[in-house]
Amino acid sequence: MVLESLIRERLKEKQILIMTHLVLGYPSFETCYGLIETMARAGVDMIELQIPFSEPVADGPIIAMANQKALERGTTVKDCLDFAGSVAASFDLPFLIMTYYNIAFTFGIHDFARNMAEKGLKGAIVPDLPPEEGGEYLGAMKEQDLSPVLIFSPSTPFERMQSLGRHGSGFIYCVARKGVTGKHTRFSSQFEHYMGMCRETTTLPLAVGFGLKEKKDVDFLAGKADIAVIGSHILQMMEEKGVDCVGEFIEGLR
Repeated sequence: MVLESLIRERLKEKQILIMTHLVLGYPSFETCYGLIETMARAGVDMIELQIPFSEPVADGPIIAMANQKALERGTTVKDCLDFAGSVAASFDLPFLIMTYYNIAFTFGIHDFARNMAEKGLKGAIVPDLPPEEGGEYLGAMKEQDLSPVLIFSPSTPFERMQSLGRHGSGFIYCVARKGVTGKHTRFSSQFEHYMGMCRETTTLPLAVGFGLKEKKDVDFLAGKADIAVIGSHILQMMEEKGVDCVGEFIEGLR
């Protein structure tokens, strides 16, 4: 798959990659573009673009608030896909869509996948769709050479990880802890055991997200994961200090 190859190439130059997350349309598409420009200049390796949804069940209060405000502004799925295509054409980075299954289902699964491919996106993360119920989605993504990124969590049984690893592509998103995004994660020996299980059950690159906030988190993950994902903290920082501070923060993660 294209996405896995791009990740492997970047990992030849860096011990760990950084993927960031933003909610499309929040606080505006203009600000989103400026944020992406700042993050690209600061050296992020991948960006996850969330299409807002009214019930973002995997997201904590910061990202849930951003979803709600983007929807209140009248943000549509078409707006988001058009914007995603624009930034994918403008920046030399892999961009992924993150959203919930109802968005793709309502848009039309095959139309959704075809639209992503036409706009130069590399894959999607749909956290509320188990692969057993996602045959049409997985098939549509494969037809378009897009990566359906699947998710491990600390409560995922070993056999289930093996199954998910066979269905996913691009990379596996390893949730650092139970719960929703935003709350700070404190790593422990149990986490290292969990990451060992993740490595044993898939050959795909591993991304770790949920609660990463500072350089020591990224440093801790180096050698254990391939991608560190930072989302809620960047949105909070943008709210409090502005877009420029986000660039300084990302530069400091290295």
